[in-house]
Amino acid sequence: MHDLHFTRYGRLTTFSLLFVTTAALAQVPTPEPVTDQETELGKAMYDQLRAKAEIIESSPLYDSLKPIADAISRVSQSRYPHPFKFYLVHEAQPNAFATPGGNVYVVDSMLHFVKNTEQLAGTLCHEVSHTIHRDGVTLAKKKQHITEREAAAAILLGPTKAELIAIFLLGHLHSLAYSRDAESKADVTGSDVCAEAGYNPWGLVWLFRDFENAKLRTPPQLLSDHPANNTRVTTLEKHFKDNPGTFSKFNADPASATPFSVPANAPVVFLPPAAPSTK
Repeated sequence: MHDLHFTRYGRLTTFSLLFVTTAALAQVPTPEPVTDQETELGKAMYDQLRAKAEIIESSPLYDSLKPIADAISRVSQSRYPHPFKFYLVHEAQPNAFATPGGNVYVVDSMLHFVKNTEQLAGTLCHEVSHTIHRDGVTLAKKKQHITEREAAAAILLGPTKAELIAIFLLGHLHSLAYSRDAESKADVTGSDVCAEAGYNPWGLVWLFRDFENAKLRTPPQLLSDHPANNTRVTTLEKHFKDNPGTFSKFNADPASATPFSVPANAPVVFLPPAAPSTK
């Protein structure tokens, strides 16, 4: 197997074969058992990603992600009934997205794209906020009216309703089409979560500007209402100004940020597809 790594802008490259035991690397979280509609949909989307062999099971990249994810979970978990779990997945373009049930997926190339800890924290806080607001559930309900052709094709494979919605949503990860209001609310709540976790909430503003400057071929889900990002920045800046007790201690200058980097040659081991059901 050839391990993979990515440049800052997600360009896929290969490097020499590395023999690294799975036990020596950080591990992927265990999926939450299905207990309600949200965990059912979350599990269906997890299963679809696993079937495509996109979930990273083990990598030192988890060691860089986990401390930030844990800090954010500690301050936000009381707002959502299911535990937040953070997964690394592979795509060429930097991205992150949340699904119902508490799962947050971070594309490995995102860890190479961000320049500082605050940008990554802002990304995770934004996605956690979508989950807290149940934006994914709202979107899934809208997508239940799937075209007759798509439904007929899927029925041949025998998926559940949750799996059918998951297939549809995963095919549109780059254009989940959250409303501008939903995106802006996730920004604001995300900035509150960042501040509570001790991360500078200006990181999300800096990330918006870097994405604009990068001119990516496919904007990430985080910018799903592109090109309205200047409005979102203005909304965040107003939120910071209106709440000086929370935000005045944070520096708006990107030069004050904590540099973030991960090894360019970090090995990854993908989670293999699950064995076919014997039912």
